[in-house]
Amino acid sequence: MVFHVLNRGVGRRMLFTKDEDFLAFERVIEETLRTRRMRVCAYCLLSNHWHFVLWPERDGDLSAFMHHMTNMHVKRWKQHRREIGYGHLYQGRYKCFPVQTEEYLHQVVRYVERNALRANLVERAEEWAWSSLRRRQRDDPAFPILSPWPLPRPADWLEIVNQPQTEAELAALRCCANRNRPLGDPAWVAETAHRLGLEWTLRPRGRPRHDA
Repeated sequence: MVFHVLNRGVGRRMLFTKDEDFLAFERVIEETLRTRRMRVCAYCLLSNHWHFVLWPERDGDLSAFMHHMTNMHVKRWKQHRREIGYGHLYQGRYKCFPVQTEEYLHQVVRYVERNALRANLVERAEEWAWSSLRRRQRDDPAFPILSPWPLPRPADWLEIVNQPQTEAELAALRCCANRNRPLGDPAWVAETAHRLGLEWTLRPRGRPRHDA
């Protein structure tokens, strides 16, 4: 099962302020992959948050990978800035939601890889240096982070990523990201929510009203 994973700096704190910070985090990903099993389908790093699309092989792989990666990043970030012991770097535990591997996976990877474009940081998504889209375009053999997707990558993927997503699609993706809600067709969502104990993510927010 594929997952979208997101985390932010606490209080919108900057995680990356210069190119060396982004590159150091990519090295953390690479080092984590040497000891923790994970297939990285996509990612995008921005100054105060990051997105991943991960495809674990076994139960427990996701939490093990994320725990190791974020702990290593926090330790090195604080050592570099001489802030050991002073507050938190991340806002808390990462958020994640499962994704059905049909057209929904394309929606999620597109959402992740056009993140910098959506933030008006570049004119085209592949111009952002710190993303899987740029890395796949460069096909750098010295950067063995990315894994194949569980379904074919469309031949015109660059143009697909650079086309805007609809407001309805963005709203659905953001709802899933905020609530850890599965993304897929209704039957798959219901079955996955039941299997993973995520039924609460399908209920409307707030408490039901009671008659006086």
